[in-house]
Amino acid sequence: MATLAADLQDGHETELASEEAIRQVFAVPGMHCAGCMAKAERAIKSVADVKQARANLTAKTVTVQAPPDSEGPILAALDAVGLPATSIDLTLQIGEDAQTGRRLLLALAVAGFALMNVMLLSVSVWAGLVSEMEENTRMLLHWVSALIALPTAAYAGQPFYSSAWAALKKRQMNMDVPISIGVILTNLASVLVAIRGGEHAYFDAALMLLFFLLIGRYLDHLMRARTASAAQQLAKFQAREATQIKSDGGREIISVDAIAPGMRLAIAPGARVPVDCRVMRGRSDVDMAMVTGESVPIGAREGTELLSGMLNIDGALEVEAMASAENSYLADLMEMMQAAEHAKGRLVSLADRVARAYAPVVHTLSAAAFLLWLALGAGWFEALMIAVAVLIITCPCALGLAVPAVQVTAVGQLLSRGIIVRSGDALSRLADVDTVVLDKTGTLTRGKPVLKTPDAGTALAEAAGLACHSSHPLAQALGSHAKDSAMTFSDVMEHAGDGLTAVLNGAPVKLGRRGWVCPNADLPMNDGGPELVYQDHAGAFHHFAFEDDVRADAAAVIAGLTQRGLSAVLLSGDREDAVAAAAHSAGLAKWKGDMRPEDKLAYLQQLEKDGHKVLMVGDGLNDAPSLAAAYVSLSPASGMDTARAAADVVYQSDELRPVLETYDMACRAHGMVRQNFALALGYNLLAVPLAFLGVVTPLVAALAMSASSLMVTGNAARLRL
Repeated sequence: MATLAADLQDGHETELASEEAIRQVFAVPGMHCAGCMAKAERAIKSVADVKQARANLTAKTVTVQAPPDSEGPILAALDAVGLPATSIDLTLQIGEDAQTGRRLLLALAVAGFALMNVMLLSVSVWAGLVSEMEENTRMLLHWVSALIALPTAAYAGQPFYSSAWAALKKRQMNMDVPISIGVILTNLASVLVAIRGGEHAYFDAALMLLFFLLIGRYLDHLMRARTASAAQQLAKFQAREATQIKSDGGREIISVDAIAPGMRLAIAPGARVPVDCRVMRGRSDVDMAMVTGESVPIGAREGTELLSGMLNIDGALEVEAMASAENSYLADLMEMMQAAEHAKGRLVSLADRVARAYAPVVHTLSAAAFLLWLALGAGWFEALMIAVAVLIITCPCALGLAVPAVQVTAVGQLLSRGIIVRSGDALSRLADVDTVVLDKTGTLTRGKPVLKTPDAGTALAEAAGLACHSSHPLAQALGSHAKDSAMTFSDVMEHAGDGLTAVLNGAPVKLGRRGWVCPNADLPMNDGGPELVYQDHAGAFHHFAFEDDVRADAAAVIAGLTQRGLSAVLLSGDREDAVAAAAHSAGLAKWKGDMRPEDKLAYLQQLEKDGHKVLMVGDGLNDAPSLAAAYVSLSPASGMDTARAAADVVYQSDELRPVLETYDMACRAHGMVRQNFALALGYNLLAVPLAFLGVVTPLVAALAMSASSLMVTGNAARLRL
């Protein structure tokens, strides 16, 4: 086991040593769909030395792991595929998103206002009063409509035109190309009708198309912004400045980025903890709800370790930094959240393939409709309107949103509950599992020893008071029973591997392992479990036994998994009797103890060979191979770094409940994705033939296409209920 741990650690260090890439983020405002995401990633990955590229449709960014000098080639590669980009500072993203929302809302307002006016002018024409009008009056109405519609279309259509033009300049296609062509052709045909004195123009249809397209895009922007805000909310917990205590006792305000391990810092009441640190002086209550979800503050005193983002409530603290800002807990948490938002699942790849095939297919259909109706004797204007209707109604926005809308909503909901989805396709995989494998210590149990046989006499108070002088886990567990009025010990000395000696009231006392304190005393045994023995000032011996409690909700969670048709098994490297006791307490019928890491891995591989899809839940270094090999894996945030890095999902809770919550959300999301695909495909199967047969006008096509996008987005939003 030690060898395996060393191999894992050595491999991690080797990877870090050979890693020369840095994390770079690029804003890609022209990225509107799953096809754009795939195009951006392919373009960046074609650049030499790029190690990773992950597109984020929510934030319209691409995160890249590449050498520092690769920024220019990456920007050129994105520009070459019609997706101009800029390098960004993540701290500016929230403001930029707000500007994008304001621009879309203004364009929507302009389009809506113009649409109402043009519709008023068109009422007489569409109401059948044209025959009673003079030709000059009808032409005047057409031209007034044109004067309103053409400038409006030029302004309100900019989000689509700019994206389409950028793609066409690079001989690329995206979804905004047919949208732009449809709007331009509709307006052009209407102008020709006005010039020729025709009866019907479609200025109102062009504006209606833009209006509903902008509604869909704005609502999509709102949905993505609200989903992304679950991760962006963490920025509120990050302190921007800190107070450094200099060697001469002076104080100076410095940037959080300038903090280095070992620096001494002052944290005032009401301030956020800037980096992971250890209290050196002072006492205070600390709100750690952001970290653990616990609403009850903890008491911080000398030696207490604090994590970045915690809130110092009522006392001044002097602390020593244990890490830099970029290596602190909050930075790690934000990184995991960004990875969750950036990632794409396997189901998204299906939408990518459909989106890539969309442009040539829809253009072919539109051209075929135009030529067919010309061949059947229709006029050029009628054939053109049918072609435009086909072009508009076949926009696959609903299909492109089918998976991302569900995925970002589900991930955002889980993030708000302290559950971080690190792998993009974790939820789709989790919905398919049929077997759950759990580790014991730190996963099924709390991973912290609890005093099982408390002594109500003074011996407990004495032993607990002495235990406070040691950082040993058993001593800490015993020390938690110390009274506020702790005894005063002198000559305290810790003997490595044995225990503590001290003097209390002039007499020697001793606390530690049985063989060191009282090798020959007749004391009760703890079935091989952890224990401490205390020898008081009178020479009497007192026995303290400890146990690792099963989490309070473990039995309920296991029962819930069983009710959902999942089989659960407990695997642990602990003793057989301890594993059996934990399994019995949690209601698990299957369990195995004394398992080395390679044994756990072999067990999972055998389950896979037998056709099972396994969810692994673990927290330790010995669980890392199994977490990485499992079909999908979860780890508590309290677990080791290696375990969290190997897991697909990390949850922040002192309970086992998030395992069941994540599974339920995955099943709901999986069902929503299927519904969205059915809605999108059903819409196209119904709408395309109608448009091809000339039943649907451009106005109706615009309404139908926008309604389909809103339908898919609204269906995904039901995950918030």
